[in-house]
Amino acid sequence: MSTQNFVAVPHEVVRWSIDTGTSFEDFRARYEAAVPAVDLDRMAQLRAQRASWDTVLAAAENAPHGFMRFWSTDVGETMQLAGNPGSCATYLMGNHTIAERMYRHNPAVMLYAPLRTTIHQDPQGVTWFSIDQPSTLFASFDVPDIAAVGLELDHKVANLLRVLDVPVPPALSVGAAQGR
Repeated sequence: MSTQNFVAVPHEVVRWSIDTGTSFEDFRARYEAAVPAVDLDRMAQLRAQRASWDTVLAAAENAPHGFMRFWSTDVGETMQLAGNPGSCATYLMGNHTIAERMYRHNPAVMLYAPLRTTIHQDPQGVTWFSIDQPSTLFASFDVPDIAAVGLELDHKVANLLRVLDVPVPPALSVGAAQGR
């Protein structure tokens, strides 16, 4: 039994905010098309059936660019009730088959998986897409296999940004360029 009741892990996270160059409504529609909703009923059915992992892997075909939406909410509509202008939607985006490759080493990775994203307007009406860089989140676990998946997720986010036709921060492609 551990004699330590807690562990503090300070770490630095890089948050990227990317000007989408388009309207909130347009980018939100393109994002939701590129990152389809996970079929939660199907996932519940697989759990109830105690399906094999191979069956679960096959069910992840709903991720054309590597990610699915596990949750979303329109925060902007709620905040507008308080008189705040602008639009904001927030999402949990991920892929359970990728998360499992980290979970096996430390279930606490689920603190950051799925990834949290936002699409929001600033006071000037510019629409931004924001995400914390996955490798900076998962490196904090100090497990090389988890860090490697974090770098892979950087590359997948970069690919998604290309699909969405927005600028890709070079740091999101570095790991892929180094063969990671």
